[in-house]
Amino acid sequence: MKSGGKIKKSLAFMSIFYILAGTLHFVMPGFYMKMMPSYVPFHQELIYVSGLAEIILGFGLLNHNFMRLSAWGIIALLVAVFPANVYAYTDKVDLGVPHWVLLVRIPLQGVLIYWAYLYAKRSSSPYHFLPLDNSAGGM
Repeated sequence: MKSGGKIKKSLAFMSIFYILAGTLHFVMPGFYMKMMPSYVPFHQELIYVSGLAEIILGFGLLNHNFMRLSAWGIIALLVAVFPANVYAYTDKVDLGVPHWVLLVRIPLQGVLIYWAYLYAKRSSSPYHFLPLDNSAGGM
């Protein structure tokens, strides 16, 4: 990702991806409830907390002051939910999708972690999707 335009597009796409994914936790909590392993307590609360975290982290990607922190947060969140993805596959949880889709989700977590890592390690050069205040130069 050498040009600023590609970086902005990638960050914008990643941001939208996590904001929408987080929103789905509130719109379709039952879907996520099925994926929760029985040994994990507070299923509903964790679904809402993880959804809210995805939304906040997604918006955080849009400001260069929070980009790296948000990317590290996304990595931590992906690691935290990894057991639920493995559980959904190994216990053949019926999520209304073919079983192979659940298998594909497992390595996809690695791809998503790598994508976030590209921004977690990146120096935060100024770009302005969402400025912190009016003195930040606007969009």
